[in-house]
Amino acid sequence: MSTPDAAWVERYLAHVRVEKRLAGRTQDLYARHLQDLLQRCEQAGVGLLAVRDAQVRRWAAQWRAAGHAPRGIALVLSCWRGLYTWLGRQGAVPLNPVQGVRAPKAAQPLPKALGVEDAVRLVAHPGAPIDTPGEALERDALAARDRCLAELLYGCGLRIAELLGLDLHPVPGSRGWIDAEAGEAHVLGKGSKWRSVPVGAPALAAWRDWLSWRSLWLTPAAAAAAPAALFVTRQGARLSAQAARLRLRQRAQAAGLASPVHPHMLRHSFASHLLQSSGDLRAVQELLGHAHIRTTQVYTRLDFQHLAGVYDAAHPRARRGAEKPSGSPD
Repeated sequence: MSTPDAAWVERYLAHVRVEKRLAGRTQDLYARHLQDLLQRCEQAGVGLLAVRDAQVRRWAAQWRAAGHAPRGIALVLSCWRGLYTWLGRQGAVPLNPVQGVRAPKAAQPLPKALGVEDAVRLVAHPGAPIDTPGEALERDALAARDRCLAELLYGCGLRIAELLGLDLHPVPGSRGWIDAEAGEAHVLGKGSKWRSVPVGAPALAAWRDWLSWRSLWLTPAAAAAAPAALFVTRQGARLSAQAARLRLRQRAQAAGLASPVHPHMLRHSFASHLLQSSGDLRAVQELLGHAHIRTTQVYTRLDFQHLAGVYDAAHPRARRGAEKPSGSPD
């Protein structure tokens, strides 16, 4: 390792520490990644200032072959890119050899969705009693509210913010409401875009049931505090996302579901089950409020997983590695 190269790295780390004021842990990561760069330069017999993009690409490929995650490779390249950007400002290099080098794309994780039977069991469950037995009104009102939450999340594919932003009826500043006569939910989604989503009969029934309990549950003072919000607490405040997630998780446990359930999982389930039945990707895009079709296309991968599962379970030639019939050739 040449002393001039190490000196450049030390100067850059001082710049990171004093001028950029990065966190201590980030500084340690930078020091480790740049030490690795110096070692690679030494092994390749090339000076730090003479590195070219072909060498950086080769090193990135070696990381990938060694099993490093795309995200980790991207962080290292970002660190190196920052060094050479700074060296360029010092007039030490004519170009940044890392500028055009990108880490391999990380595999896009599939959204978690419930099976149809689990989703129906969750929304249809009568609800679990709360920790204060004897408070019948409290218990039944919460059960009605939780069922309405679950029915609208799964039946309409709403985001949790869209759901909790619903009002009893349209008022100035509303972010959404249920039009029972039309059988539609009108919601203000991402990008301040309005969309209308059909509301099925079970969800409308749960909505009406919750409204009847809501009027009985709230004290006059609490009702005055939240005159428009559809989903409220006992004190009349609009229900928070944290509280809704907790209630849904408790409901899933009471319904006997094996895996934890969060609100967005029901949105994924809505999209996946609708696509499985209809195959209409554009319609699912509109119902979800996605600006780009590529965002919705991830559910086609879920649909293929479902079809592959059916194939593996039902087709006589699907079981790989099954025992061969006696007398069959190897």
